[in-house]
Amino acid sequence: MSNIDADEPDSGPEIRAAKVTSAQHGERLDKVLVSMAPEFSRSHLQGLIERGHVTLGNAVVTTASRRVKVAQPVRLELVPTDESLAFRPESMPLQVVFEDEHLMVIDKPVGLVVHPAPGNWSGTLLNGLLSHHASAASLPRAGIVHRLDKDTSGLMMVGKTLPAATALVRDLAARDVHRRYLALVHGVPTGDKFTIDKPIGRDPYVRVRMAIVSGGRPSRTDVVCLASTAGRDAVTAVRCTLHTGRTHQIRVHLCAIGHPLLADAVYGGKPQLGLQRQALHAFSLALLHPITREALHFECSPPDDFAQAWAQVVNSDET
Repeated sequence: MSNIDADEPDSGPEIRAAKVTSAQHGERLDKVLVSMAPEFSRSHLQGLIERGHVTLGNAVVTTASRRVKVAQPVRLELVPTDESLAFRPESMPLQVVFEDEHLMVIDKPVGLVVHPAPGNWSGTLLNGLLSHHASAASLPRAGIVHRLDKDTSGLMMVGKTLPAATALVRDLAARDVHRRYLALVHGVPTGDKFTIDKPIGRDPYVRVRMAIVSGGRPSRTDVVCLASTAGRDAVTAVRCTLHTGRTHQIRVHLCAIGHPLLADAVYGGKPQLGLQRQALHAFSLALLHPITREALHFECSPPDDFAQAWAQVVNSDET
């Protein structure tokens, strides 16, 4: 390129501008951008083209394969990637159940994503933790040691120091953390109390799902049926205890025995009793304090949508 100018104001993206040389005449636009910003990968620069951050002449160009002509001015905006913005502090209200210098226990609301990922690079619990306390920035995943799905509500534990986060991970692996959930499922399972012990892995046909697969990771869930409604559209209220913590474990296990969670579209559940999201709430968490080793036990009530549906099945507050 000729006459590359870099402009890096105090705010806004860095701008690089140049003109196409005679040697570059007829080349692809993305290849020309590599010569303007060699510190970035070609795929990243292609993404900037697709998102409208490159002009050729006086027009925005969104096609990486566009051929350039000699003397055409090229302007490139080096905006930050979504991923680079993911680990930034964002102030948000956190429903803190317990907190000291080492440990937080949070009641996660429905709709809150725990960790940044494609489609959710901001507004996550991780972003909130980075804003909540300064030491989170020095911890792997800001101290998050386990997750709840976006539309699952309830209790989560978070380490605030590296020794605490390490101890929590160790206790999870040793199964010294006890997590219990409330769920509403379609139909009436056979038996009042049973264990589902089936290996879970990635669904080989639908990559956004997990499934019971041979060679999957060992997974065990204890289930207690608390109450059921009658009729064709019967619903059962269950209490589930995790012995392992696989992705979507309760959802997969209950689907595998023919009783998916209400409104769990991924695993065959349908909206019912007013619920539009999967009927799962992490209501109980028991653990040893990661530093003092004091026994701790927390419980939290489900959010209104779940509580109203639960009340239509269960006539007692006891769980």
